[in-house]
Amino acid sequence: MSPAVPVAGKSWTTIGAEESIREGQFLEFSLGETPCFVFRRKGHLYGYRNRCPHLGITLNWLPERFMDSDNCFIHCATHGALFTPESGDCIAGPCQGDSLTPLTLRVVGGQVEVRDPSEHHG
Repeated sequence: MSPAVPVAGKSWTTIGAEESIREGQFLEFSLGETPCFVFRRKGHLYGYRNRCPHLGITLNWLPERFMDSDNCFIHCATHGALFTPESGDCIAGPCQGDSLTPLTLRVVGGQVEVRDPSEHHG
């Protein structure tokens, strides 16, 4: 799957059809200059900024590949940190105790929308 092309609208950005994000599948996109990803796990959608809290680098070294070899944890390919998919908490590695930055997601009319965390909301 190729990277999503976001469609911005006020504070929400449409990143694609909900049905196109299958179980265990990741979808990469950018909010401005910020790389991000969403994925489906156990039927739920999750989204994070694609930045390791250790050095601020992207987590994956291959497109849309974020999980460890056992498919249990989000894995930082550079230094081996492991993050729980459901919370983004780092449980092992140089940033243990830190977390990935979560994205606020919603589904409207079958489309997944992401709120840009850098915008001010009233």
